[in-house]
Amino acid sequence: MSTEKSLAKGSAAPGPVPKDHIRLYSMRFCPFAQRTRLVLHAKGIKFDTINVDLKNKPDWFLEKNPFGTVPVLETAAGEVIYESSITSEYLDEVYPEKKLLPSSAYAKAQQKMLLEHFAKLVPLFYRIPSAMKNGDDVSGMEAELKEKLGKLNDELVQKKTKFFGGDSITMIDYMMWPHFERTEVYGVQNCLDHTPELKKWMGRMMEDPAVKATMFSKEAHEAFYKSFIDGKPDYDYGL
Repeated sequence: MSTEKSLAKGSAAPGPVPKDHIRLYSMRFCPFAQRTRLVLHAKGIKFDTINVDLKNKPDWFLEKNPFGTVPVLETAAGEVIYESSITSEYLDEVYPEKKLLPSSAYAKAQQKMLLEHFAKLVPLFYRIPSAMKNGDDVSGMEAELKEKLGKLNDELVQKKTKFFGGDSITMIDYMMWPHFERTEVYGVQNCLDHTPELKKWMGRMMEDPAVKATMFSKEAHEAFYKSFIDGKPDYDYGL
């Protein structure tokens, strides 16, 4: 079973996950769920998708994940896994073809540490547009974001590689990409002006088949984000 439109409170619980498949509970515009979708596409894993109305969550969904967040994976055996980095690492271990995490324990730890650094700047992607909407001064937050993005740019300069894990895409690139896909929508594009290597990385990422398979147009992102900011998220925009 696969559904595009989001299921809300009162909807019937989906049936069992088909054999040789895995199910993703998602929300079409969620950057964290997109991380898991990127991994599924990159690894060529057969999956079906159930989109969830995150403002009016079904009871059956909360039974699977008490946090009520996406992404959530469910296997044919009824095993449930949630949180974006955990689901992505699980997929990389269970489906060993085309490994996305490095085999070296140290290199793997380096990627996880970099993701922790990235996690510190993610709130700024939301705080800046929210403050702008309220007419507040965002210069301090923009300076902080520029500094953090500059450090990511320096990471690529020091590595002398096309991507953050080497000259091919690895897990860390997919974990960071969804928020960069939305920089124009967040209104923080100007914060990338001093990051030439980061901008080259973004250009390379946009050529990746998994990125192409999971991305939305700027117009679709803008329409959803406006509905989200207005407190009436249109999870089914464009359907």
